[in-house]
Amino acid sequence: MNLYTQKKRWKAVLVVLALMIIGGSVFYTQLLVTKFASEERKNVRLWAAAVHRKAELVRYTESFFGQLQNQERKRVELLADVYKIMLSDKPLNDEYPTLLLEIIEQNKTIPIILTDARGKILDTRNLSPGQDTSKMLVGTLKEEFSAYKPIPVTLSAYEKQYLYYRDSHFFTELKKVLNDYISSFMSEVALNSSSVPVIITDSARKKVIQFGNLNDIRMTDPAYVQEKLREMAGENKPIVVNFADQETAYIYYQDSEILTIMRFFPLAQILIIAVFALVAYLLFSYARRSEQNRVWAGMAKETAHQLGTPLSSIMAWMELLKLPDADINQISTEIEKDVQRLDVITERFSKIGSEASLQTADIVQILKDSVNYLIPRSSRKVTYELNIRTSEEVIIPVNAALMSWVIENLCKNAIDAMNSSGTIAITLTEEQKHVFIDIADTGKGISASDQKMLFNPGFTTKKRGWGLGLSLARRIVKQYHRGKIFVKNSVPGKGTTFRIVLNKH
Repeated sequence: MNLYTQKKRWKAVLVVLALMIIGGSVFYTQLLVTKFASEERKNVRLWAAAVHRKAELVRYTESFFGQLQNQERKRVELLADVYKIMLSDKPLNDEYPTLLLEIIEQNKTIPIILTDARGKILDTRNLSPGQDTSKMLVGTLKEEFSAYKPIPVTLSAYEKQYLYYRDSHFFTELKKVLNDYISSFMSEVALNSSSVPVIITDSARKKVIQFGNLNDIRMTDPAYVQEKLREMAGENKPIVVNFADQETAYIYYQDSEILTIMRFFPLAQILIIAVFALVAYLLFSYARRSEQNRVWAGMAKETAHQLGTPLSSIMAWMELLKLPDADINQISTEIEKDVQRLDVITERFSKIGSEASLQTADIVQILKDSVNYLIPRSSRKVTYELNIRTSEEVIIPVNAALMSWVIENLCKNAIDAMNSSGTIAITLTEEQKHVFIDIADTGKGISASDQKMLFNPGFTTKKRGWGLGLSLARRIVKQYHRGKIFVKNSVPGKGTTFRIVLNKH
């Protein structure tokens, strides 16, 4: 299976997994939303039922007050008849005047004023203290007693008196309580704890008496109000409340705003996930292309660097061959070494792109060969120390060409960190299952923040570096040899130690 076919299959698998995750998330969210919506609708229905019950109670209270008001009217009419009988010229028996007086005296609550046809006050009952009743029925006093039409008391064809009355103090206080109760009822309906949007209108369904859980600014727009009323009427039948003094009121309501939002939440979730996935895909694609560009550029530079040294050497030896006293045997030997080096470089690059085979080899000899190759190609101010803390041979499964490339890369980085002046100590330690190779330098050290990104492709602290050496080293150690490579310790200004861990079997 080639790389592109495998990549295509992995993309398909990832897309299917992503769709499954998104589908599962949306399905679970939809279940939660449905459950929440069911509970919310139940709360709305309970709220509507409570409003209905309270509206019935208000109507019953209004009916009771209407009956009480009618009874007071009948009592006043009875008083008017009593006054009419007492003021008539017809003869009465001995007990009748006493009975009539008792009826008048029994009125302890209803304020009444008896006047003649000109409005002169003839008699009063149950008025508030301090009210002037010695003159005519005019001004504020007349306004108070004009709520109801006066009852005429006809004495003769030419003489009439009028009985004025108003609600009793008891009835007035009860009516005030009722009005407060109705106002409280409307406020509780509008500002309900269930967060139900409510609009209470008059009998014409035009004027808004009160509203709750709606935008205050938008409710000042008549067009918006009418549109909202139509919308609410389409969802739920308005609740009708009859008030005796305040006519009929209509209570419009709809599902709470949070329920409306929750209905569209799954769609919003899908949209957010889709946008996030698209942005993530674009960012990762950009990062992948950038990384690939850095890798290709670094690989090209690394190839040029690797080939440059033996080619330069071969060109130098070729120039020496032109001299008359040239030592042909020595020159041919050195050219042969450089050709062998080119062969090693070719082997290294060919194995980077394929599965490298591991063969049993002596890791001690690989270290010695790597150091011997680096010594004549390094500054004379660089000192190499090879510390083998084990037997003469350590046979492990290893790819010699690639492992020597790792050692050379680490040593070259150490030389750059020391500015071509210092000591490079290579220590090999053997345990029962592993081999440890520590490469320490006396350079400038690596900061803690840089250590986290040190092995990323393209990362470098050098002005002219391309950030590929350590990335290749990690790939060789980790992927091909199933080992580990990391910064064992690093002290700024004192140096850095890299550790390679290889398996013995």
